[in-house]
Amino acid sequence: MSDFIKDGLARNFLAGQWVEGDAGAVIAIEDPGNEEHVADCAQAGEASLTQALEAARASFERGDLADMQPSARGRLMIGIAAEIRGIAGEGAQLLCRESGKTLEAAHDEFEEAAQYFEYYGGVADKIEGKSIPLGPDYADYTVLEPFGVSAQIVPWNFPVSIAARSLAPSMAAGNSIIIKSPELDPIGLALLGTALQRADVPAGAVSILNGVGSDLGARLVASSEVDQIVFTGSVPTGQAILRSAADTVTPSLMELGGKSAAVVFDDADLKTFLTSLQSGIFYNAGQVCSAMARVLVHRSIYDQAVERAAELSNGLSVDHGLNNPEHTPVISALQLSRIEEITSTARQDGARIAAGGARLERKGYFMAPTILADVDPASRVAQQEIFGPVTCFSPFETEAEAIAMANGTEFGLVAGIFTRDLARAHRVARKLRAGQVFVNEWFAGGISTPFGGVGKSGFGREKGLEALYNYVRTKNIAISLKG
Repeated sequence: MSDFIKDGLARNFLAGQWVEGDAGAVIAIEDPGNEEHVADCAQAGEASLTQALEAARASFERGDLADMQPSARGRLMIGIAAEIRGIAGEGAQLLCRESGKTLEAAHDEFEEAAQYFEYYGGVADKIEGKSIPLGPDYADYTVLEPFGVSAQIVPWNFPVSIAARSLAPSMAAGNSIIIKSPELDPIGLALLGTALQRADVPAGAVSILNGVGSDLGARLVASSEVDQIVFTGSVPTGQAILRSAADTVTPSLMELGGKSAAVVFDDADLKTFLTSLQSGIFYNAGQVCSAMARVLVHRSIYDQAVERAAELSNGLSVDHGLNNPEHTPVISALQLSRIEEITSTARQDGARIAAGGARLERKGYFMAPTILADVDPASRVAQQEIFGPVTCFSPFETEAEAIAMANGTEFGLVAGIFTRDLARAHRVARKLRAGQVFVNEWFAGGISTPFGGVGKSGFGREKGLEALYNYVRTKNIAISLKG
């Protein structure tokens, strides 16, 4: 067992050291697959937060990362990637048990985290400004500088990979970072501190604190010592953070909710679509911000698509994540109750339950894979993010109607198109209101493809080279050469 857990208590990674919390309380972490206790997590309080902020500021002012030779910073990050792979076996076991996801998916998170550090380590020495021609009497150029102290609040659905997604480019740019881990599953993320420690990351450059969002998270984003806020999570929490950030005029990066639609045209390959449906809505029990939450199908193939989707849903294997089933539990009893409540409302609004529709009668927090058919696009279930293994099928007649339906929510994170007509794919993709559009494969793309939303899905972009520019600000230097 790594040294971050002592006597069954997961500790905080503060300025390069493992410390217990000062909040006088612990968070009991539960396995959603069997409702058993996993471990306790020490809560960081005001004193720990103050210490982390002071350490981050001191590290930044010393230039621990910002003044490091960029190529050396890149090598440091490549070393972090290697250390993450070294803890992946232990980390995947812990993450699987605390989050409910499959062991394979948990291991994939650590691998993806390592890949983020490799990717951004490779571009740490390529963050370049530009020269601006003003004539022979001036020399004018820009430099890209780190913000300073970056506060990053990480969600519970993919805590390890999402933390790395923002931590890696932020470090590549030279910022100091304080991460607030999710209270539902903080242990796997906390273990990243071991990788940072073993890679000799300068003390204070990164801290990982455990605590409740309404307390520790709120204190962190309200601090005048924070130069940037990065948040991934729900719209209401994001709005609260933005209100707090307005008081300190702190730049913020928001990746919020989604209610993403797949548009399935009459020429679509249904086998390809069904493969995407399984990963798009049932992977991680549907607890994915970019999940395939709505399915809009051309009326000529609608009944067939619903029938085959129901067959797929009913045939998925269900088990504890350690056994790598096709379907796993949701994160908590509260989350399960929320999913059940909105699914029940859908029935009242006229939706037909084609598959699932209720919790499974077994130990743990399992919601049956659910297909809702004949969903009114204006109904609550079609407009509100469920964040569970439930998707809504609705028919359409024309391309224009499909586009209007797909764009008919407050969200705009991702969208999908299934068609053999390449011209139509390009045409419709340009008209869909989303930050990313998948064609014939849900979740197409990777670490190098920009990701982020419009509308209430947030602003700014993660992943890819574009993400780097969220973690720097431009300074212009204009020099007069006269005389």
